Amino acid sequence: SGNYYNQGEIRKKELEQSCFLLGIPASGVTVIDHRDLPDNPAVEWDTQLLAAFVLKHIEANNINLVVTFDAGGVSGHANHISLYAALRYRVGTLQECCFERLILLLCLGCRVLVLESVNVVRKYLSVLDVLMSCLLPRDVLFVLTEEETEQARRAMRCHRSQLLWFRHIYMLFSRYMVINSLRLL
Repeated sequence: SGNYYNQGEIRKKELEQSCFLLGIPASGVTVIDHRDLPDNPAVEWDTQLLAAFVLKHIEANNINLVVTFDAGGVSGHANHISLYAALRYRVGTLQECCFERLILLLCLGCRVLVLESVNVVRKYLSVLDVLMSCLLPRDVLFVLTEEETEQARRAMRCHRSQLLWFRHIYMLFSRYMVINSLRLL
């Protein structure tokens, strides 16, 4: 629920505002508040538990595309990396039926795209990283228009409780505000 700094309720509201700006209704937003999935950049979440929540959300909303982080979590955030791990969980290591259903669902009807983590130099090149992004292998490349980039910035500004000095720099210079390269899982 985003409660790392005891701001869970504030962050929930900020998330809903941000999603609304992006055209996602509140009914399309699910916030998980589970003691074994704490908002903490240093805590790895339980892969099986997280996979069960992901499956439930995919099934309940007939989702056919999931976009998540890669093994680097963009910033090394352990919670982000845990999401990637839950989606990569292999059938051979599954012990409960819900995980088999998740893998089956992902194989049969739901595609997964993972966002490429780049080094810190590329991360802050903003639009100047477009040439490198075009030359390197990827399955999908999104390059936002000026209008789309401003919409993303407005959505980020909704998260007032998280707008520390370095996130303002991020909004100005991060390639992720303009360019996102992804690959199919």
